[in-house]
Amino acid sequence: MHILPAIDLKDGQVVRLYKGDFGTVHQVAQDPLETAQAFVQAGARWIHMVDLDGARDGVRQNSEIVRRVAEASGLQVELGGGIRTMEDLEAVFALGVRRAVIGSAAVSRPELVREAVRRFGEQIAVGIDTQNGRVKTAGWVEDSGLDFLAFAKQMEAIGVKTIIFTDIDTDGALSGPSFGRLEALQKEVSCQIVASGGVSCNEDLVRLHEMGLYGAIVGKAYYTGQVNLAEAVKQC
Repeated sequence: MHILPAIDLKDGQVVRLYKGDFGTVHQVAQDPLETAQAFVQAGARWIHMVDLDGARDGVRQNSEIVRRVAEASGLQVELGGGIRTMEDLEAVFALGVRRAVIGSAAVSRPELVREAVRRFGEQIAVGIDTQNGRVKTAGWVEDSGLDFLAFAKQMEAIGVKTIIFTDIDTDGALSGPSFGRLEALQKEVSCQIVASGGVSCNEDLVRLHEMGLYGAIVGKAYYTGQVNLAEAVKQC
């Protein structure tokens, strides 16, 4: 299983939110590149980056930081936030991004996902952000009314190979991942599943690994010291 330590960016800073609430934003590291290099030293091969400005406002503000990390760290970058057009995809891949995550736009414009998969193949992932089993969009503030399992099957039918699954109620809460919903998702689709949200300790990551998931994102638990990243990479 791939461990993807996370860097969330807002106004050029490395930050974290609690359950996606922008009112809880707080800085957790000083320098994005130094943070990424620490991930490399721990043995990580991937990094999950989110442009929070892009996720909420649809306009990415942190592209140069993403470029620096992609060029200088040696990590494979998975990026989400504000990717809503083919032009956006071309722009982020030009930064050196390895995999782009389409979130809100996958709900409102599934034809975009179809075209993106046709052109970029496995470099496209879809982010499914859920609360109470329903898909949320626009930086997690709007309820699409869609059931997350039905939506996942729709994306698989289009050709999506990787799904980033986030249970909003666990994100930043250090309460443990949503194991039940992840298991339900595994039963419904054959996509590579990356678990996001709620990881609180190394044991959580081992359990996700034992479930056979493709990847797991580690955010707040890394910054608070509750996950030993080097040990997690070895364990998983």
